[in-house]
Amino acid sequence: MRNLSITIVAAAVAALVGCQQTASSSSAVNKRDVLIADETISAPIAKKVPHITKIHGYELVDNYHWLRDDTRSDEKILSHLEQENAYTTAKLKATESLQQQLFEEIKGRIVKDDASVPVKKGNYYYFYKTQGEQEYPVYYRSKDANGENAEVLYDENELSKGHGYYAIDSYAVSPNDQLLAYAQDPTGRRIYTVRIKDLNNGQYFEDSLEGVSANIVWANDNQTLYYIKKDPVSLLGYQVYRHKIGTAQSEDQLVYEETDNTFYTGLGKSKDGSLIYIHHSSYVSRGVSVLDANDTSATPERLLPRTQGLEYSVEKLEDWFYIWTNKDAVNFKLMRAKVNDIADVNKWQTVVPHNPDVKLDDFELFAEHLVYETREQGLPHLTVLNLSTNKSKRIAFNDPTYTLGMRGNYDITAGKLRLVYSSMTTPSSVYDVDLKSLEKTLLKQSKVLGDFTPDNYKSERLFITARDGAKIPVSLVYRKDKFKQDGTNPLLQYGYGSYGINVSPKFSISNLSLLDRGFVYAIAHIRGSETLGRPWYDDGKMLNKKNTFNDFIDVTKALADKKYGDPSRIYARGGSAGGLLMGAVINQAPELYDGVHAAVPFVDVINTMLDESLPLTTNEYDEWGNPNDKTYFDYMYSYSPYDQVKAQAYPNLLVTTGLHDSQVQYFEPAKWVAKLRDHKTDDNLLLFKTNMEAGHGGSAGRFQSIHETALSYSFFIGLANNQL
Repeated sequence: MRNLSITIVAAAVAALVGCQQTASSSSAVNKRDVLIADETISAPIAKKVPHITKIHGYELVDNYHWLRDDTRSDEKILSHLEQENAYTTAKLKATESLQQQLFEEIKGRIVKDDASVPVKKGNYYYFYKTQGEQEYPVYYRSKDANGENAEVLYDENELSKGHGYYAIDSYAVSPNDQLLAYAQDPTGRRIYTVRIKDLNNGQYFEDSLEGVSANIVWANDNQTLYYIKKDPVSLLGYQVYRHKIGTAQSEDQLVYEETDNTFYTGLGKSKDGSLIYIHHSSYVSRGVSVLDANDTSATPERLLPRTQGLEYSVEKLEDWFYIWTNKDAVNFKLMRAKVNDIADVNKWQTVVPHNPDVKLDDFELFAEHLVYETREQGLPHLTVLNLSTNKSKRIAFNDPTYTLGMRGNYDITAGKLRLVYSSMTTPSSVYDVDLKSLEKTLLKQSKVLGDFTPDNYKSERLFITARDGAKIPVSLVYRKDKFKQDGTNPLLQYGYGSYGINVSPKFSISNLSLLDRGFVYAIAHIRGSETLGRPWYDDGKMLNKKNTFNDFIDVTKALADKKYGDPSRIYARGGSAGGLLMGAVINQAPELYDGVHAAVPFVDVINTMLDESLPLTTNEYDEWGNPNDKTYFDYMYSYSPYDQVKAQAYPNLLVTTGLHDSQVQYFEPAKWVAKLRDHKTDDNLLLFKTNMEAGHGGSAGRFQSIHETALSYSFFIGLANNQL
């Protein structure tokens, strides 16, 4: 997906300045160092080299196609990016002290020596710790629930040495607890290498699985590892392999190959450990194949024939499959069937019936209970169902807008549910909930250092009427003593609106720096998400995509009318597909925004979706449409930010990207900025910053990433205070 590790989880604003570490780029870096001192520096002007694409009787002229270099080694292109970085640094010189102040205050709220709540999996409890100034966590396990006498699994600080970017995105311990496999990414490109460690002696096996996804699953023989190989060009994971410890990767056995390039492939394991799942998913269909985890020669069996439009996933409890599905249920329902009967849908039994007004999002199975998550009027709810009595009770929460999730529930015999809860005024809180009494036990609430007091802040939930009558949920938060709803506060509005992804209204340590300066922060839960169910998503994709942009604009106008924000100081931010949102919005209604931050923005819709060699293109025909079909071409072209740049005034604009981005290639925003420079008629800022060492999610370290947030916030604060 072209999404920020929504991460815009933890407010990961994409990618800022980094330095090329190669000798070949030193001249560009030196040039930048000289230019920073000159605040009269001129904006870099990219040359025009027409590149013609002929389709549907049109001639598309792309003057900046030359900025694409798949090897990321072309001296001229790297120099151009460095000049853009230099220009941005010079133009933001007035905010340098503010950036440092923001960095220090955000970092100052973070507990340096911290630990996660241990999670039980098998015979051990797993957790991580962060210490002092270390950028990365250290992962541990212990046989004690409180983490006493723990042993180190791996230290990401040690493993990251010598890398400008480093991340371990998954790990798996063998069923006998003796071996550790983890997937490391040293570039931000999301191309992983799997290493295997003997936990008895700390030694690594020579085995190294290259060019794979982060999905890894152990078979029950403790010697066999399942993984997914990626296509080296498209980066699509499409081949499931079985690897025997101590053998070369070239000898691995191909277990499954996905031949439909509109599907993603994933791996998982049943809660009871008996089955390995191969997940098949597109944006309109979803299904599962299974293998016997005890048979290392097993071949996958598809549970149901692949059917266009049918979505389902399963979890196993004894000899039953519980089936989450959209069969005759647009907002999904939960069924069950005997393991041997799942292929016969006539033998399915209803567990949670379909409700056209409530989306069934998730479920968690235990030996005696089922917990399922629904979304009603945009808010998530958890219901506990006793499997013996068939009686259910709902777990209650009080905030007007909040987010929650079931996490770390690996033990099927457990009598408690582990959940994580947060709101825009409540820091992340980990609870255990007794499945019989529903009594909640708070295990940990993230501390916020400094003078933070939740009572100083207030969150609200509104419904804004869009131009076509749709009611758009909006979550917002502000500091009480800084807000009077008189139309004088600066306002930052965030949006995403694609892939059915819901932006969580959760607590953000970094957002306090905006709220304490009088900003109102608003999340527009626009169409293209599933905030109001699957129809809300369907109404914001394909030939309905413009609803996403219209919703965002209509929310902005309404918030100004309701005096939540000063009309002259309204700002917007979005990343990845949310960057597409930013690009479309400023083409359509640039006058509404004083400043916009588009992070890793997907803006070159037509060229990207015509190029099947690019990551994600074929997978996403069911999200945007296939422009080889003229109906979709015409519609996509009419909103594509790059193609619709015109001679008009644009807001102040900050664009950020990562050179190694695998989801939205760096050249999309580079081309977009170049074209904007050539067309815009105003004197507002147009700034472009490339992190030369990172990918889609920006810097990986917990403190490194704060610099990116500080740059983004200083841009907004500087504009709001007339410092830029």
